[in-house]
Amino acid sequence: MTTVFPRRVLGLFAKEPRPGQAKTRLASASSPEWASRVAEAFLLDLVDRLASLNACRVLTYAPRSAEAYFDRVVRGRYELEPQADGELGQRMAAFFQGRLRTGAEAVVLLGTDSPTVPVAWIEQAFTELERAHLVLGPATDGGFYLLGCGRQLPPIFEGVAWSSTRTLRDTIARLTDPAWRLALLPPWYDVDTLDDWHVLRGHLAALRRAGLDPGVPRTEALAEP
Repeated sequence: MTTVFPRRVLGLFAKEPRPGQAKTRLASASSPEWASRVAEAFLLDLVDRLASLNACRVLTYAPRSAEAYFDRVVRGRYELEPQADGELGQRMAAFFQGRLRTGAEAVVLLGTDSPTVPVAWIEQAFTELERAHLVLGPATDGGFYLLGCGRQLPPIFEGVAWSSTRTLRDTIARLTDPAWRLALLPPWYDVDTLDDWHVLRGHLAALRRAGLDPGVPRTEALAEP
């Protein structure tokens, strides 16, 4: 029998993959329809991959009108929660505050831009939070692919240039109190642009050539020549 750890919360921030509103940088170099197909493949693959993690799994979605869509996506494997209003920092802070208020001791949050992120690193994030106040997974584009915190909300959700090459630097600059203990995961890549998409295609091909299953079948199907 599997033991569930209700005080561990895994959050997945997701936007409904509508053409014209999903992966706009990729869409500008391809088409809105193609970009929405990529966004949906990332979402479905990640939902499946992360469903094996032993935690209270929460998909926090936008827009609020998309609840029925996401209910079909998660198929009972995640709680559903609409994202709060406001810019990204405000929405993330609201998610963490809500979960910490209900007794969570370790909350880890990801987006859907890194479909191949190793699941073992997400487990590592929970382990790091046994000793650290905050854990970050740096992204190679200057942001982060994962953010986790323990029993306190860190002071990092204001004064940050979100979705930019300065995001990680600005986040670290907010940790002015040396009492905040920070842990880091290995860097990984997001997929936002057409160049990022080509990087992903190469990585998937390399994994297959090495005899490894990338674990992202829908994404892999789109990446085939």
